[in-house]
Amino acid sequence: MNNNAFSGKIPMTIGSLFQMQTLKLRSNQFVGELPSSLKNCASLEVIDLGYNKLSGPIPTWLGVSFKNLVVLMLSTNQFNGSMPSQLCHLTHIQIMDFSMNNISGSIPKCLNNLTTLAQKGNPSLSSTHSYIRVMDDASFIWKGRMQTYKSTLGLVKRIDLSSNRLTGEIPSEITHLVELISLNLSRNRLTGQITPEIGNLQSLDSLDLSRNRIDGRIPTSLARIDRLSFLDLSYNNLSGKIPTGTQLQSFDPLDYAENPLLCGPPLKKMCADQNEQTGLSNEEDKDEFITLGFYISMGIGFAAGFWGVCSTLIFNRPWRYTYFKFLNHLNNWLYVKIALIKRQLKLAYA
Repeated sequence: MNNNAFSGKIPMTIGSLFQMQTLKLRSNQFVGELPSSLKNCASLEVIDLGYNKLSGPIPTWLGVSFKNLVVLMLSTNQFNGSMPSQLCHLTHIQIMDFSMNNISGSIPKCLNNLTTLAQKGNPSLSSTHSYIRVMDDASFIWKGRMQTYKSTLGLVKRIDLSSNRLTGEIPSEITHLVELISLNLSRNRLTGQITPEIGNLQSLDSLDLSRNRIDGRIPTSLARIDRLSFLDLSYNNLSGKIPTGTQLQSFDPLDYAENPLLCGPPLKKMCADQNEQTGLSNEEDKDEFITLGFYISMGIGFAAGFWGVCSTLIFNRPWRYTYFKFLNHLNNWLYVKIALIKRQLKLAYA
């Protein structure tokens, strides 16, 4: 019943559909809170209520009643309040999308209990995957664009909590979800630092933490996520040098924009240590140039002096005769002088 003009509240009688496995009321005009009778539909595996005007807090029974829930999409509504910790009981959840609501509070630290997302290569997921594979479609924002998935939906594992009012730090427990392919926490009020264990998410293809209040350095482990093809860390308070790695330097500078204290490639702003290295390099180049010029000058001077004297003696006969005559007189004088000194020494010791 997607994409219709249904309005009003979702009727309480929906709770009588005990065997219902899929509930898709996306893109309608439903208002009000989720009917409590819905928890009677314990067989539900897919709930998609996105793009309505539903309000109220997210019910705690969502995480208690639906043991087999795989897809939970409540995006673009008016839900408020905090995320109940009971959501961590959804051990089969594969897609959780609460984006574009008014949800506040912190992100639950128990997200590592989401077994399907936390256990790599879990053999128990085969039945879940086969179910999602035969779903008709699902639409959501992926890498900043609205995408519709059909046959490949079973491969998608994502959490999207963007465009809410979430506060506090990003819990380190979220890095246990090693099967996550997409994580979007953008447009919230998150603070603190990016956990150093973010590199554990080796399956991650898309990471968006933009427009928060995150500070500190970008963890070096982020550069080791080889599959990462979309990254947005813009509009935060990140600082220091962007870790060196093929992945992080390949992204557009806009993905790091409006982090005043961030530096290093691909940004044009160089870090202090890079400036020092550049200065030292320039000084070394300058010294090398002066030293080379000094030796060249010495060589030219020696050659000019040497050949200046030799060429005069070679090509000017009178000067040559005078020069050799001078050398003979000097030789005779030295010989006589040395002979006299030797004689005086001999007489002194006789």
